[in-house]
Amino acid sequence: MTPAAIQGIHQFVPMLHRHDAVGDHTRSVRDLLVGAGVSSNIYTEIPDPATRAETRHYLHYETEAKAGDVLVYQFATDSPMAEWLRARREPLVINYHSITPPGFFGPWNDRITRLQVGAQLELGRLAPRAALGIAVSHFDAEELRHAGCTRTAVIPVVNVRVPPVEADPAVLDDLSERWRGTGTGWLSVGRLAPNKAHQETIAALFVARATADPGAHLTLVGSPSEPAYAAALERYAASLGLADAVEFVSGVSEARLAAHYRAADVLVMLSDHEGFGVPLVEAMGYGLPIVAFDAGAVSEVLDDAGVLLEVKTPRRVAGAVSRLMADPGERERLVAAGLARLHSLDLEAAGNQLVEAVRGVSASVGARS
Repeated sequence: MTPAAIQGIHQFVPMLHRHDAVGDHTRSVRDLLVGAGVSSNIYTEIPDPATRAETRHYLHYETEAKAGDVLVYQFATDSPMAEWLRARREPLVINYHSITPPGFFGPWNDRITRLQVGAQLELGRLAPRAALGIAVSHFDAEELRHAGCTRTAVIPVVNVRVPPVEADPAVLDDLSERWRGTGTGWLSVGRLAPNKAHQETIAALFVARATADPGAHLTLVGSPSEPAYAAALERYAASLGLADAVEFVSGVSEARLAAHYRAADVLVMLSDHEGFGVPLVEAMGYGLPIVAFDAGAVSEVLDDAGVLLEVKTPRRVAGAVSRLMADPGERERLVAAGLARLHSLDLEAAGNQLVEAVRGVSASVGARS
């Protein structure tokens, strides 16, 4: 039988957030599909008030389905949509964004821990059903294959702006004036979640200020995805006497985030689990040197465009930042290497690659009788 022509490529995501890596990726893919003349809706389990107008509840698809549709699941956490999709007849593509291992949340939040355990189980059931698994890194692709996905492709996230967004000039002026004449400006970007290990960045800042750089300061930009952990970070910084040296920022626009990248001297990323690492790419685009811990896909994304640490004790991190700040030539080399790395990642083509990969899935592959 001749496969039906593709009628629509529709995305499913538990909740569509703005200023969120998975949410921004999903919306970018939708825009690319529509721009290519493909019908594309976004279906969610739980509506976000900020994006409600852009989504439908996933159960509505049951009355809107058309022969020839392809379904794309943006997989990063637990949701009843996974089991519902497994039972559908349409070809399924898993766009995998990595599952944070539940052990990171165990000491902080039982609910999130259970969700992550559930997500791992769901991936094991859903992956063999998928006609294609798209991973944002080879690190994530290996997780997909281990879960039973027989066909995979590695395509980076499509929501990173290349060239980057221009900084808000007023915010940049304010930040430059605020920190003028002080020490090194450390920046860390990423949601406040235990796997991001922000407490280790704070500890390293403490060592830096106690040794070579008493005026060093840190800005943590990210939403508090685990409130207890986020609150503990603020208490920890205060207990070390760093309340005035560590700033917590969330809910910023792209232009305000750009100002933080432009105002900083170094990006410090000590995460224990990264499926890709969008802040690495953003920092390279803004010409910001990087000190990062070698975990997950970090070395895959960064390559030689940053200082890659195998050990991240506070003294090691503080020493790496200090040496980098004392060596203008090395900073210039890393900035140039970062721009070259951006070119080799070819992020501008990632969106079209993803669209073509999904469009290439036959409407008959994965159909269930």
